[in-house]
Amino acid sequence: MFEETPCRCLYKFRQFPGCGNIVTFSQFLFIAVEGFIFEANFGRKRPAIPIRNYFIMVAMFFTVSVVNNYALNLNIAMPLHMIFRSGSLIASMALGIIILKKRYSVSKYTSIALVSLGIFTCTFMSAKQVASDSSLNQEDGPQVFLWWLLGIAALTFALLMSARMGIFQETLYQRFGKHSKEALFYNHALPLPGFLLLAPNIYHHAVLFNQSEPFQVPVIGLTLPIMWFYLLMNVITQYVCIRGVFILTTECTSLTVTLVVTLRKFVSLIFSILYFQNPFTGWHWLGTAFVFVGTLMYTEVWNSLGPFLRRRRRPKEE
Repeated sequence: MFEETPCRCLYKFRQFPGCGNIVTFSQFLFIAVEGFIFEANFGRKRPAIPIRNYFIMVAMFFTVSVVNNYALNLNIAMPLHMIFRSGSLIASMALGIIILKKRYSVSKYTSIALVSLGIFTCTFMSAKQVASDSSLNQEDGPQVFLWWLLGIAALTFALLMSARMGIFQETLYQRFGKHSKEALFYNHALPLPGFLLLAPNIYHHAVLFNQSEPFQVPVIGLTLPIMWFYLLMNVITQYVCIRGVFILTTECTSLTVTLVVTLRKFVSLIFSILYFQNPFTGWHWLGTAFVFVGTLMYTEVWNSLGPFLRRRRRPKEE
């Protein structure tokens, strides 16, 4: 939910490796301050959902983030990391069946399978390009393989924990009502003390950002280091995006939210391929077709179009 970055900003941030902490901290701080003023009313408004539930949700999110990041240290290559995360739809559906005892129609199962297959295909083909461009040398030996297996186990755990977090949110809203703005605030305010552990890294990159080339902001004419401008644009777009996701969690099931977020990642992947002029092969077109057809099946647009088309035919027949 929290990792989307506009391609132009992403390109600039790549010039400052390791700046992810200051980007994430800025996003969390902005959303927390905005929520503290307009949602929590400077701390005077009591939360509708008991705050202990937000601590549980934050703990789940923190665990998923840490495990996903740590998996990269267990001989897990970034392409495999990307491919694994494309399985979120399957994990969400599986846990929905096990925990919530949900049952879906055959068309729903088929649509999720098609979307997952399409995203996997596009991600895999893009990952092959990343792998071919990489100059990293892999060590051989059983010990390396065992660490790799541990990394796979960590990614599997993070995938299932992320799906469980979505179901936990769904049950909370069913029990206490829809409070998307409140959830958005507490999910970003409570983790802020944890960034103290990353303070040296954040400060270091703040200094680097100050040394970036000057940039004059259009219209207002203000001049500031260009990296701070890109960071501001990233924070604003991320706020719009994540607020929409939290509103969606109060209106739809966890599986539908996962589908929408996954489609957003897919669109970002396709846009980045086009923007950075990476190869767009026949496999990418096939994957795109799978995603498109699967999405139409999930939304049952065929059922809506059927009566509409029949209505249009009747006047012509008469």
